[in-house]
Amino acid sequence: MNLIADIGATQSRCAVIDGDGRIQAAEVFQNRHFDSLQELLRGYLRQCPDCPGSAALAVAAPILEDDVSMPNLGWRFSQGSLMGELDLRELVVVNDFAAVAWGLPALTAADLHKVGGGAAVAGTAMATLGPGSGLGVATVAPCGDQWAVVEGEGGNITFTGVTPEQQAVSDRIRAQHGHCSAESLLSGPGLVNVYMALAALQGRNADRPSPAQVSRAAADGEALACEARDMFFEVLGAVAGNLALTVGARGGVFIAGGIVPRLLEPLERSGFRECFEAKGRYRYYLEAIPTYVITEPYPAFRGLRRLLGYG
Repeated sequence: MNLIADIGATQSRCAVIDGDGRIQAAEVFQNRHFDSLQELLRGYLRQCPDCPGSAALAVAAPILEDDVSMPNLGWRFSQGSLMGELDLRELVVVNDFAAVAWGLPALTAADLHKVGGGAAVAGTAMATLGPGSGLGVATVAPCGDQWAVVEGEGGNITFTGVTPEQQAVSDRIRAQHGHCSAESLLSGPGLVNVYMALAALQGRNADRPSPAQVSRAAADGEALACEARDMFFEVLGAVAGNLALTVGARGGVFIAGGIVPRLLEPLERSGFRECFEAKGRYRYYLEAIPTYVITEPYPAFRGLRRLLGYG
């Protein structure tokens, strides 16, 4: 038995891989109920009949050295110490969106909802990004007859706005925080940032809502919340288009994360795809690239399974 876990900033998802390579016993945990990653994993493993020999973890953090710090959660752990605490012979730790990228070649049409574009070009780079508590980004590209994943912190690139309205919002966020990243708009907190900036620019006094409150208000047709949600999707399209051009993602751009899969209808009605394609002379290039929302609930599990040698 092997352990796999996708450790996000808000939720964590755990499962085991049985002797036949099947993913079993998937369970979702709210991180606020635990003080550390170790406590969460031990709690999950107490329910398992056997102890794992190996584990692969996808973590919402840059993986730079043995010590891993999760900036949007406040957890820290040592990979070496965790391996000893769980009595593992092998431990693989990767960025959460690197795990999603490793799983992209294994996704099928049943795992995806297509939003515009042409047909994916087989054997070419694919990119993934996704708003959740933060904004994750990664790429998988062909390398001989194998695949190679390039992970990074693309959610923290500088965002200055494409339209005058976006520029006004990003300027306000920059004035407040000293920097406006793509994540400053494209995340749960980012949606709230957009809402509050629009309210201020319109001279409205608004209490700071939660991301869920903005989404519910938009679903109910509240004008400011709808405007914020629409800008969120437009910015997502612009950033996704930049990513596609940067890495040559002719195999498609795949949107994951905890927000967009729940909002497929408003996404399709929004300016997302137009903003994805609106790159001047290179519109023709982007028109051909398909964009997908990953509807498979555990996309990182596919990549973690691959990293443990299951193909």
